[in-house]
Amino acid sequence: MDGGADVSLDCLGMERDLVRGHLDLMLLAVLAGGPAHGYGLVEELRRRSLGSLDLPEGTIYPALYRLERQGLIGSYWSSDTPRRRRMYRLRTAGSVALGHKRQAWQDVMTAINAVIGDVS
Repeated sequence: MDGGADVSLDCLGMERDLVRGHLDLMLLAVLAGGPAHGYGLVEELRRRSLGSLDLPEGTIYPALYRLERQGLIGSYWSSDTPRRRRMYRLRTAGSVALGHKRQAWQDVMTAINAVIGDVS
């Protein structure tokens, strides 16, 4: 693995492309629970993965910006804390995309499991 910021994506011993390839799905899934700021998303990914997905805050911003450009999430500035934070929320199109991405994930996992066999 080469150096640089991508080193942080080597979670669970998985290749960084595997994690990066599913980051959009994971961010949409977390945002389905309600609005969150960048660091809150990182914390929730870490919590849900029992500490296995320990991504630096800066890692998720390119994905958030991409999802926003695609119209899947929206953002706004929160002023309910002393320091303004950019909050991200799931849009209707994001909810629809989340459903499609979840189904695609299930389909891929079914196919991979059929090839590699029982992993339990």
